[in-house]
Amino acid sequence: MANRAVLYYLFLVEGFSKGLTAVIQTQQTVVAKAGEDVLLSCRLMQTKDVLQVTWQKLLPEGKKNCATYSDHFGETVNPGFQGKVEFKDAGLQNCSIVIRKAMEKDEACYYCLFNTFPDGSLTGKTCLRLYELHEPILQIRESNSTEETVVSCSATGRPAPTVTLNVPQQDLYFSNSSTVSVTNTNGTVTVTTTALLSGFHGNDRQAGCAARLLSVPEMQVFKMIPAVKRSSDDGFNEKSGSDKNVTLIVALSVSVAIVLVAVVVAVLLKHKHKNRDAEKNNLPPKSIKDHHEYQTALMKQNEQIRKRTPEKENSKEEKPEPSSRTVRRL
Repeated sequence: MANRAVLYYLFLVEGFSKGLTAVIQTQQTVVAKAGEDVLLSCRLMQTKDVLQVTWQKLLPEGKKNCATYSDHFGETVNPGFQGKVEFKDAGLQNCSIVIRKAMEKDEACYYCLFNTFPDGSLTGKTCLRLYELHEPILQIRESNSTEETVVSCSATGRPAPTVTLNVPQQDLYFSNSSTVSVTNTNGTVTVTTTALLSGFHGNDRQAGCAARLLSVPEMQVFKMIPAVKRSSDDGFNEKSGSDKNVTLIVALSVSVAIVLVAVVVAVLLKHKHKNRDAEKNNLPPKSIKDHHEYQTALMKQNEQIRKRTPEKENSKEEKPEPSSRTVRRL
């Protein structure tokens, strides 16, 4: 028992650098979406006397211990991995860990070491690969030709996604396809595929875009393509449209002219009625003033005449009658 304890501590110090071939069930590559929790697990398929299970991460400078589990010490997460790595199923025959919110820096190969006595270390390897894929953006615009439509689709992901244009209808087809890739500052890649869509233009049609990345399910979007009329129809429509514009301009001009004529007629009629009212009074506005002054002067003159008339009558009454002497003398 004492020898077993000594060997146990020796395994801890040496890190079990010696690896032996054994059957360990694990997934060689784990593909997960960036930002999600990732589960890594290993199962020892042979019955062994396991003292400890150690998880290691492969870094550019070498392997580094992440976490360990043993019946004696339980679960231990080493500094630098606390809050990032947690045990999911802790056991000596079956052990799994969870990497919380896996990001780009967590991409690496991880080793699970089953430290056995007396065989030494039995090692399994699983590598984490993260992906990032955003929904593609499909754009449709007119081209220089009325018989073609420009269709482009962009998708951003990490690593670079595969972008494919497609149409459900067999009477439509793509030509002159081109693809451009741009690497973004956050490590993602934006891939844009552009092509000319040609074919039947009688009715509305649908175009689609698919973005694929590794073995994850592809993302698809669809968009309706407006119907494009043929050149003869376009000429007819343009002519009828221009005729409609001319008719509209003429109608507006006539309406404006009618309104102006109506305004002029209304002003003239108003002026005419005003003159008629003045004629009914037989005097224009200026003559009425003169007539009023004349009437006032006439009234003053009559007043003066009335004042003078009693004085003359009184003078006749006061004149003495000739005496009899005067008559006789005559």
